[in-house]
Amino acid sequence: MTKKYNVYGIGNALVDMEFKVTSEMLQHLSIDKGVMTLMDETKQNKVIEHLPPPWKKCSGGSAANTMVAISQLGGKGFYSCKVAHDDAGLFYLQDLIDCGLDTNLTPDTLPDGITGKCLVLVTPDADRTMNTFLGITGDLTPQELNESALKDSEYIYIEGYLVSSPVAKQTAILAKSIAEKAGVKVSFSLSDPNMVDFFREGITEIIGDGVDLLFSNESEALKMANTTDISIAISYLKTLAKTFTITRGKQGSLIFDGEKIIEIEPYPVTAIDTVGAGDMYAGCLLYGITNGLGWEKAGKLASLASAKLVTNFGARLDTATLLSLK
Repeated sequence: MTKKYNVYGIGNALVDMEFKVTSEMLQHLSIDKGVMTLMDETKQNKVIEHLPPPWKKCSGGSAANTMVAISQLGGKGFYSCKVAHDDAGLFYLQDLIDCGLDTNLTPDTLPDGITGKCLVLVTPDADRTMNTFLGITGDLTPQELNESALKDSEYIYIEGYLVSSPVAKQTAILAKSIAEKAGVKVSFSLSDPNMVDFFREGITEIIGDGVDLLFSNESEALKMANTTDISIAISYLKTLAKTFTITRGKQGSLIFDGEKIIEIEPYPVTAIDTVGAGDMYAGCLLYGITNGLGWEKAGKLASLASAKLVTNFGARLDTATLLSLK
């Protein structure tokens, strides 16, 4: 039976504000480089005071970026998230609609509150540092889930950042349970090395007795396995997931298709901004395996699109560029 949706995503809804900064500026502001750090709104506003004007603003959040890529490629997606009835929330909702995604959000039912924001700080070495105020998305509850849409999907994609909020973590666990009972395959992203460092127990709770597909980068995989040996990390991830991917930057990526490791070659580029590279990889891979490409071809598309993305500023490619890579 054909499902209505290729992927049902669940994750944080954040308006991304992107800034070009120097490493020295990050040191001056006592900001840890290259990772995501949570902060309250007051601290975030103080950081903004010391930054140049943002050069770009768009609806973001890791899983949202992934879902947008799936939709751009021609896949069908549903995204569950939470924003407030403020200017940022209405902006976010309209952007999802413009990107062709179905969502639980409607203008008339958005609650009072403050929509979350993420400061994306890009240094000249193309690294991205994120400072996030979750706002109302930290209160992602089961009410934000659409069970009928979830059950009518081939995969659910759960963003690892949800583990930082106790309420959102429990919602993710519930969504995984609903998916499993309905025969929907479960994919999960480790999202960020800091999530593994500070929320390992919560990640383990969400993964439970295992997932169908796990997304990670090399740093996250090594931290999960508590090792510096990639072969040990691969063996460990096999205990967590039936299939998984490990992105390795300039070394390409590895895919375990359930039987063998597939090495996906890198596409050498000069990176200027790595924001969203992992999100793009996940989106292209999920699109590929739900639209008949197979693991290797899906992996090559994911690798190529991620390489193309990091040569531009921002977490998205325009639709025409992404489609030209298929």
